[in-house]
Amino acid sequence: MSSIEMGGTIGIIGGGQLGKMLAQSALRMGYKVAVLDPSEDAPARSTCHTFIHAEFSDFASLKELCGLSDIVTYEFENIDAHILRTLVDDYHIPQGAETVLTLQNRDYEKTAIEEAGAAIVPYEKVATRDALASFAATNGYPVIVKTATGGYDGKGQMVIESQAHMENIDIPFDQAEWVAEKYLQLEREVSLTVARSTTGQVEYFPLQENLHKDQVLYRTIAPAGIDAQYTAKAQKAARKIMDKLHFTGVFTIEFFIDQDGSLYVNEIAPRPHNSAHHTIESCNISQFDAHILAILGHPMPAVHQHQDAVMMNLLGADLDRLEQTLFTNPEWHVHVYGKTARKPARKMGHVTVLTDDVAETLDRLEENFIKGES
Repeated sequence: MSSIEMGGTIGIIGGGQLGKMLAQSALRMGYKVAVLDPSEDAPARSTCHTFIHAEFSDFASLKELCGLSDIVTYEFENIDAHILRTLVDDYHIPQGAETVLTLQNRDYEKTAIEEAGAAIVPYEKVATRDALASFAATNGYPVIVKTATGGYDGKGQMVIESQAHMENIDIPFDQAEWVAEKYLQLEREVSLTVARSTTGQVEYFPLQENLHKDQVLYRTIAPAGIDAQYTAKAQKAARKIMDKLHFTGVFTIEFFIDQDGSLYVNEIAPRPHNSAHHTIESCNISQFDAHILAILGHPMPAVHQHQDAVMMNLLGADLDRLEQTLFTNPEWHVHVYGKTARKPARKMGHVTVLTDDVAETLDRLEENFIKGES
């Protein structure tokens, strides 16, 4: 049975593209939607019944959203989880606040993953240049240095190439907490999207192969064209992590595979994820439909992928080049998010192509997306 009645209101903290696509799923199922977002022209504003224009740290507005909603979820983990924690006892927030609190801090996240028994890349919390030098002496250069909180899409990260580089780069240790991570020679990056219901039902989406450029997701191939053992290993790691951390709804685990073939957990997103956007067309259930069903406690179908898929992000620079020809490719499933400010590296949409020939499709997409680059 559903935890709310048909026609009830689902509140979404965050009104970006993920909030918009979650709202579209909820609306299609017959629910009303309320959204809170600090951007007055947030993409989800066009897909909700009630829009609250407020910062994620605005307690009164978050409480207003909860009061308007029969159930509350979020599309963005960098919300104020401490405020969220104060609301979970009084309002219906199935995902709770504790998992977000853990995953908002890379040190806490990595510790939790390690305690769960899943493999992670060697790391260490560093508060001084000497501590960073000591880590590099043990693990070698290059070293990746990341802020413990607030980073996504490559923000708050830097690669330290050598000791000389470290000595000359400005790392504001006094302004943030930092984590140093061993730099892996990667064979590839993959991700696993999982849906876990309030009833405990778990469904796995196909393992996805991802390519990043400038630390932003560039494209995804699904299913990943690698040995099935990696799907089994990724699902095993996911089960260990679920035993350690509370998850309700859809979440995605990003993995690294190094050149020795070892699989490491990189990080976890406790909400729908860019790499699973292809599921809208490629699977019998999208990650957004699965999330709504999961938080409501409805049964979810076993996930099946109809056809191989390639998903390409449309950044602002891509949209500038492709705007006039975007709809001249009938096999492209085009999603434009409706963001008003177009920036070169900002995610403005995505394109999914279903295919029987991934290599040929990649060639055609690359030709279109790279054409015109200077």
